Amino acid sequence: MTIDENKETTGDDATLTTAAADEELGKTDHEPVAPLPTFRKRVQVLSDLTGMNLAELSGHRASRADRLTVQELTVLLNMDPEAVVNQHRRRRQKSSSDIITKFGQANALKGDDLRLAEEVERFGTITERTEKGRTEAASIGTIEDHEGLEPPDDFVYNHVGLTSVQAAALLKEYGPNQLPEKVEPKWLIFFRLLFCAPMPIMIWIAVIIEAAILNWLDMGILLLIQFTNASISFYETNKAGDAVAALKSSLKPSATCKRDGKWEVVDATQLVPGDLVLLGSGSAIPADCRINDSEIDVDQAALTGESLPVTMYKGDSCKMGSTVVRGEVEGTVEFTGANTFFGKTASLLEESHELSHLQKILMTIMMVLVALSVTLSLIYFAYLLVKGESLKEALSYTVVVLVASIPLAIEIVTTTTLAIGSKELVAEGAIVSRLAAIEDLAGMSILCSDKTGTLTMNKMVLQDDTPTYSDGEDQSSVLVYAAIAAKWKEPPRDALDRLTLGSVDFSKLDFYKQLDYLPFDPQIKRTEGTVEDTRTGEVFKTTKGAPHIILNLLPKDDIAVRDKVEADVARFGALGIRSLAVARTDSASGQWKMMGLLTFLDPPREDTKKTIADAKEYQVDVKMITGDHLLIARNTARQLDMGDRIFTAERLPLLDEETKQKPEGLSETYGDLCLVADGFAQVYPEHKYLIVECLREMNYTVGMTGDGVNDAPALKRADVGIAVAGSTDAARAAADIILTQEGLGTIIFGIFIARAIFSRINNFVTYRIAATLQLLIFFFISIFAFHPADYDEEWPEFFHMPVIMLMLITLLNDGTLITIAYDNAEPSHAPSRWNLTCLFTASSTLGMVACISSLLLLWFLLDSWNPDGFFQSLGMQGVEYGQVITAIYLKVSISGKSVDYYSSCITPYERIYISLCSFDSSDFLTLFSARTGQKFFWQIRPSKALLIGACFALFLSSILAIFWPSLMIEGIPVEGLRNDMGLFGFVWLYSFLFFLLQDGAKVLVYKWMYKVNFNDISTTGVVVLPESAKKLIADLDANLKEEGISVHH
Repeated sequence: MTIDENKETTGDDATLTTAAADEELGKTDHEPVAPLPTFRKRVQVLSDLTGMNLAELSGHRASRADRLTVQELTVLLNMDPEAVVNQHRRRRQKSSSDIITKFGQANALKGDDLRLAEEVERFGTITERTEKGRTEAASIGTIEDHEGLEPPDDFVYNHVGLTSVQAAALLKEYGPNQLPEKVEPKWLIFFRLLFCAPMPIMIWIAVIIEAAILNWLDMGILLLIQFTNASISFYETNKAGDAVAALKSSLKPSATCKRDGKWEVVDATQLVPGDLVLLGSGSAIPADCRINDSEIDVDQAALTGESLPVTMYKGDSCKMGSTVVRGEVEGTVEFTGANTFFGKTASLLEESHELSHLQKILMTIMMVLVALSVTLSLIYFAYLLVKGESLKEALSYTVVVLVASIPLAIEIVTTTTLAIGSKELVAEGAIVSRLAAIEDLAGMSILCSDKTGTLTMNKMVLQDDTPTYSDGEDQSSVLVYAAIAAKWKEPPRDALDRLTLGSVDFSKLDFYKQLDYLPFDPQIKRTEGTVEDTRTGEVFKTTKGAPHIILNLLPKDDIAVRDKVEADVARFGALGIRSLAVARTDSASGQWKMMGLLTFLDPPREDTKKTIADAKEYQVDVKMITGDHLLIARNTARQLDMGDRIFTAERLPLLDEETKQKPEGLSETYGDLCLVADGFAQVYPEHKYLIVECLREMNYTVGMTGDGVNDAPALKRADVGIAVAGSTDAARAAADIILTQEGLGTIIFGIFIARAIFSRINNFVTYRIAATLQLLIFFFISIFAFHPADYDEEWPEFFHMPVIMLMLITLLNDGTLITIAYDNAEPSHAPSRWNLTCLFTASSTLGMVACISSLLLLWFLLDSWNPDGFFQSLGMQGVEYGQVITAIYLKVSISGKSVDYYSSCITPYERIYISLCSFDSSDFLTLFSARTGQKFFWQIRPSKALLIGACFALFLSSILAIFWPSLMIEGIPVEGLRNDMGLFGFVWLYSFLFFLLQDGAKVLVYKWMYKVNFNDISTTGVVVLPESAKKLIADLDANLKEEGISVHH
């Protein structure tokens, strides 16, 4: 019943014109849709605005009990009218190059049973349809709507082949039969990574400066860091970017076609639409072809990952990239090159050269620190020159502080941490092909999951409910009738044979002798067996097939059985359960009698429901994206508690047919729909691609699972592309993570691991920023604020440390710091996304407390000879300037700074000290605070590796401070603390007390940020519905309620 047909039940006011609606609302600017009082009035008004019959757009149905119609019309009502019109203009007919037939999709049904269920839901059983004037032809047309599966009306089968002249003309029109591909030279990729990004440019500037002041060793270290970073990025880029190459590797270069009246082997790239090709056992299918006649078995493992071949019949579309494993037929080429199933996939796999999310974050952090470092360094470089330092000395000291304060190797340390963490994922059945994907997995807010094989078992399971329509029959006997309508002594040919022969009691088949067998044929759409009961000699026929096909075999006056069967099919269809009808003939009259319905479905995996519940607990929104029928998708979602807002692909946009570009304003128009939906059904590849792109435009981190070639574009576009177990080579090449175990459980456990890895990286970055800030601010203030000569005339005019000590403070020990990768980390219960404002706030708190403590200690030490000073009041003796230097070194070593690079202006003797101190890793007290995030340092126990590394580094720093020889370095006196162990103990106690203060300040700052939700720290990464999406949900519920449809959440 359409909207127009329903006017009598809704009243004359349902036909309000746009002008009348505007007058009612007091508006004239074509914005009457949302405020109109009733659902049906609003539908009519939007129809007037757009000039379209919206009920017709939604599938010629508007029954009050039709949830689908109400949901889809509500979505249209919440869209801008212009967007509704544009969407309608972009609609195109689904073609065979958009979809692929899988083994489990059952040729004998093709979804006809579910479409029959929809027909009964809308118009009633055959008796009710007849009373309403619904013709049988109209019903059959709806039930057998195989858009994309059946050849289009204008398709012409070629049985004679093309002439060379015809082929040449078509080749000029359609182009070669090959995949479009842009090949970028590998050297250009490496060059771009080495020279064309902010971080490499900054390192090159540092290299030039080091060369200018003749620090060749330091220049060499910088070059090593530069090439290491570029090599890691180059490896990651190539490893994850060869999806098109994987597609091409499965294609064969030759084909057998008929040209000028004779068969010949030609280069497959020369095939054109309309060519007649020979498809024989063992041969590759060279283009998307329609089978002219007979049947073949086709191995589509390269396209779908399925190991079982699919039987294809006359009119079926077999795809480029698959292989014939049984039979020989002639076929007509339908699509070539970019228009094939493969070609459409390849066109969506172009490289975007987009930086990963982690790279963008690290780059932002680097730029902030670089800007701060350069600004402060230039200021005290000028100050040193003004104070009389030589240009080389001032430049040398400034470059050391500058380079030491910038975490040049942060990418190396981060990558190493990710690599070590990836081993944990491998142990759980998840192979990581792009390391940065671990960080994306940790921050994943939305997971778009395929249904078949991921949420479900990918296996049709017979259900206990088997309605029978003849006396004395039960499930066991119906199974026997179904089995003898097949070649039960041969391997099953399709999913339905596999289901029946896998469930029947074979001992009962021994009583039957098959006299004749009619295999499935697209014309009769059923299988039929003629058998003899060896016990009685009775000969009869049995058949199985789609319910509406089998019902048409029954006597025309058997209306009661037809009504009952259709009602049962509708009842099962509403639950997403498939129905296979089974009938037999009466041996006396020869008339067909309905035996029963075999019901089956692909059930969810045992662990899926709990897995999805766990995902929700970790605040990951799981959406089902499937090509299966809406009824199946809705039932699966209901069983898994995923929600019931499942939409069809009808309301989703499409790529531009010619340019392949996404629609303008994708997220503005369709963002609310994608957020609100619990899933989408009856989609095909570009829908998946655009759903992912829409959600990414809204700044969500999106994961996507898939297994076939058709999933590759969405896998590549997603932040986290996940190829499930048994995926094709193309899917694995496009994916970031490859699962080796079936089901969704591995993904959810991988999220848990990834968030722990993210915590380690976040803690490391927090500590690095804090340490950098401490070093920069401490030396900047100390140069200006503290003049040692003011305390003792023999002391230097301004404070600075010898380069060797600065290098010992700033030296990174990779072997020690890498223990962070093994640290115990607490994963977040929400998606782990970078909140840089909050990160810098926490880091600044840690860095500033440490900096203030160092500045305060410096003042205490310089003022230690003052009888009224702090030191003297504690009964401690005055400190020599050489010991001041060593004490500050110890202090900053304990709670100061560790970086990636040591440098500059030191003698070979001093370099010996640096090499001897290669295990020195400072700032471990700050690290112990940073590693626990918003908790106190004792609330998360450190790993043994980190604890041992920290203790060793602090012990070595202490030994160096005690036994440092008394000497002059760069004109600055340095003296160990062995003669004043009281000072040594004081520095340690002082550092520890300020560490406690530092940790407490950090916790307080975090509590404040969470209390006031500073910069959305409490909701970072979590899916937060905008008001427009909330309105859409409320509108959906209200309209369903208005139409008398129950709402379930």
